[in-house]
Amino acid sequence: MKKTFKFALCLTVGVCLLFVTAAATSPAPMRQTDNPNPPSSVVKLVFIHHSTGENWLTDGYGNLGRTLDANNYFVSDTNYGWGPNSIGDRTDIPDWAEWFASDMTPTYMDALFNETEQHSSYTRTLSDPGGENIIIMFKSCFPNSALEGNPNDPPGTYEELTVAGAKYVYNTILQYFATRPDKLFVVITAPPLSDSTYAENARAFNDWLVNDWLHENNYALNNVAVFDFYNVLTDKNAHHRIVNGQIEHVTTRSNTLDYPSGDDHPNERGSQKATEEFVPMLNYFYARFLETASAPQPGPGAGPAPEAASPPEVPAGSAPASSVIADFESGTSGWEAFRDEATSSTMTCAAEAGSGRAGNSLRIDFDIAPNSWGTCVHMYDSPQDWGAGDGLVFYFTVEQAGVLFDVNLYAGAEDNRETYLFTIEAPAESAAGWVRMELRWEDFHRADWEENAGEPFAKPNAVIGMAFGMTTLPDAPNVGSLRVDDVSLLGDGSAAVVEPEATRPVAPAGPAEEEPRRRGLNCGGAAMVPLALVGFALFQTRLRKRA
Repeated sequence: MKKTFKFALCLTVGVCLLFVTAAATSPAPMRQTDNPNPPSSVVKLVFIHHSTGENWLTDGYGNLGRTLDANNYFVSDTNYGWGPNSIGDRTDIPDWAEWFASDMTPTYMDALFNETEQHSSYTRTLSDPGGENIIIMFKSCFPNSALEGNPNDPPGTYEELTVAGAKYVYNTILQYFATRPDKLFVVITAPPLSDSTYAENARAFNDWLVNDWLHENNYALNNVAVFDFYNVLTDKNAHHRIVNGQIEHVTTRSNTLDYPSGDDHPNERGSQKATEEFVPMLNYFYARFLETASAPQPGPGAGPAPEAASPPEVPAGSAPASSVIADFESGTSGWEAFRDEATSSTMTCAAEAGSGRAGNSLRIDFDIAPNSWGTCVHMYDSPQDWGAGDGLVFYFTVEQAGVLFDVNLYAGAEDNRETYLFTIEAPAESAAGWVRMELRWEDFHRADWEENAGEPFAKPNAVIGMAFGMTTLPDAPNVGSLRVDDVSLLGDGSAAVVEPEATRPVAPAGPAEEEPRRRGLNCGGAAMVPLALVGFALFQTRLRKRA
């Protein structure tokens, strides 16, 4: 691990520090449904950790294992050497992207959800109740508090041990957590260092995790929680706990380890303090989780939901937990390629590792015969409510400018599916790099082969699928490769995927009233769209097998 230390000083007015410290001690009010009591039945929990976590679990040191056992948690854990590809060796902050946002995520999660062994020394008196682990705790070790950069750095574009890189990692893995509302993911912040070089950065990042991370991502589920292990260990007067029915996150002016053991591993006293404060907080996190826990959404590592939970009824559709619809960091589960088998057309679509704006992308390779068709489709198991957005925003790049493709939305009932589409002609700059594409709901119109042809799309709260389709000019083939990344709802929540101004597409040539954000066909090209899309009617009657 990189451990380059750069000396930095921050001069702060003492009065301001006292003001901030006083403000930080204000407890957050608890709701009437908050419950710090242990669960009524045994709950399975697995903890991903290394040496500090092992000490924390161990009887006579941190006592976390036996305290969780006494609170009705059947505890298992991972350590060095654990799991497929020895993934247990890798628990630094950048490694969480491999655990929760890679092509291996389904494999790792299957092993993690089904882990029942102990890899540390702690008392376990409860019998295994069966089923998968419901609570997933994970923690990085103290070197991860040496975050470079600046305290207020915004999220970056790749994983690294900086403030920006760490924020990027947690924003990325949150997208996987949103697909698993049947699991409770508990982030344990990395413990502090004795060295003060990066202490201000560590404090700022962990405060961001506790206070801003979920809020900035508009995360609506109760299946993600943060316990500030870092803060608890910085001072005897620093706390993250429940007292008299209120959550307290009390910080002090200390940003370094106050419980040394001869090195940067927290000592017994600090570890036991963390146990006393954490376990009631976990009880609260779990009680809150049960209020809205539901079956997993389609995605990697899907498994059964906890018996105590059932999916809520949402007549119009299920609202996404964040503005992100698909970033392809965990593969392309649910996306399938279809083609016109009556012709020589070929079509494939799959995740391509490392080819995205910051990770993977959806790659679509196509060779569409004249007057034929091919699509890369994702159909949802239940209607999706995308009404919180004004439309869609995504990025794309092609191998050769000028290729034609459609963005399709499907709505209504499965046995009476409605197709709405918008056709794009790839501009020259899309062959040189990523182009941002914004489409509002009214930009999509009903397919010409269906009734009410040309009608604007008005059902964002009942989306049953979407697709990228390859169309052709009359009597001409369409051959090439298209990559798509970061499909999100258009609106305030889409800010996370905005490119710098220099990389945005230039407004297409055409009438002055054409909006710069649009990349559709101009008036001259629009006349040929119905002819090019006739073949897609076949898709409406039945899905053909993959190419």
